[in-house]
Amino acid sequence: MKAIITVVGKDQVGIMYRVSGILAEYHVNIEDVTQTILQDYFTMIMVVKIDESKSSFHDVDVALHEMAEQQGLSIHVQKEEIFDTMHKI
Repeated sequence: MKAIITVVGKDQVGIMYRVSGILAEYHVNIEDVTQTILQDYFTMIMVVKIDESKSSFHDVDVALHEMAEQQGLSIHVQKEEIFDTMHKI
């Protein structure tokens, strides 16, 4: 299953490191990533593949939200099919 992860927050050292570390811990493969700094704000969008046999979507979502709360970030994780449905005209 694929998922879309968006990360937004005040720029600070280690955001990408912390997000990718959690994904590695849960055996989630990053298939594509784009990130930039808009004025003082870090923004990142990732397409990831979650292997259900090693990690559940829920477990990854909870771990990322816990880290986001600690770091003052906004992180949203959506299943690819929901993301696609929401963005069709």
